[in-house]
Amino acid sequence: MKILVTGNCGFIGQNFVKLFKDKHEIVGFDKLDYASDRNALKLCPTIVGDICNKELFFDVVRRGKFDAIVSFAASSHVDNSIKCPEPFIHSNIVGAFHVFEAARQYDVPKVVSIGTDEEYGDLPINDNTSFTEDFCLKPSSPYSASKAAASLLALSYCRTYGMDITITRSSNNYGPYQYNEKLIPMIITRAMKNKDVTIHGDGKNVREWIYVDDNCNGVEAALLNGKPGQVYHIGSGIEIDNITITKKILKIMNKPESLIKFVEDRKGNDLRYSLDCSNTYQELNWKPTVNIDEGLGKTIKWYIDNEAYWNEQEIFNYYYVERKYSTDM
Repeated sequence: MKILVTGNCGFIGQNFVKLFKDKHEIVGFDKLDYASDRNALKLCPTIVGDICNKELFFDVVRRGKFDAIVSFAASSHVDNSIKCPEPFIHSNIVGAFHVFEAARQYDVPKVVSIGTDEEYGDLPINDNTSFTEDFCLKPSSPYSASKAAASLLALSYCRTYGMDITITRSSNNYGPYQYNEKLIPMIITRAMKNKDVTIHGDGKNVREWIYVDDNCNGVEAALLNGKPGQVYHIGSGIEIDNITITKKILKIMNKPESLIKFVEDRKGNDLRYSLDCSNTYQELNWKPTVNIDEGLGKTIKWYIDNEAYWNEQEIFNYYYVERKYSTDM
């Protein structure tokens, strides 16, 4: 297939390209925001631009004659969305509209829209319930609300225009190349420097963790075999509270738990995420294969072996991100 991958220089996008660039003809489209990896430009031909730039993006889709669009492009950090929601509303809703509308106007046969389990809000911690695909969307942050809006827009294009759009919603991803504002790379990189590892609240919030390659394989399965208008959950069933996974990583790295520092809880912090993936297992013949110990081992090794990479990210974060998402803007 000839696939346009938006956000191909982001964490999940570039791992998707690495896995499938020899199987599919991939063209990337990325605005190279702060969490983008410019080294990923080497993986596939890439147009540098913002999907919110309608004229540019529509021209790329018109000329490309793509068999599919897989859209990872999004602003994704919850804390930044709380500090300054506007970029998230613009990127994640207007950007999604441009993807669906360009695909409609220029007859792209298939679109996969990448969502998140955060669209559902949260579940009680001491509960065996998991989100099913028909759960009510009840997002807690501007980020998750913008992703829920994109999903609803996708479903409207399926019904109104008869388009083949599939939605995937994954649990928390981790693995190589993730920007170190997220929990697992934050723990690893700060522990390497013997700095405080900060945990929101009491650390008992539960997240379901999936290794990034497993998610990418699920996305490709949805691309090849997903039904129009269907939501597919891509999760691992591995639920761990934040303090436990922090201690687990510190133990693997032979670092003391005294590095842990509890800070004020995030506003509207979700209690627990859990995805029921039984429909995905059955319809797409997909299941995760990487357990948490193997995944954390691979991830920790990558950050240790690539210290210069994420050191550069930290410098960029200081000079760019704090300003971009300042409430004083």
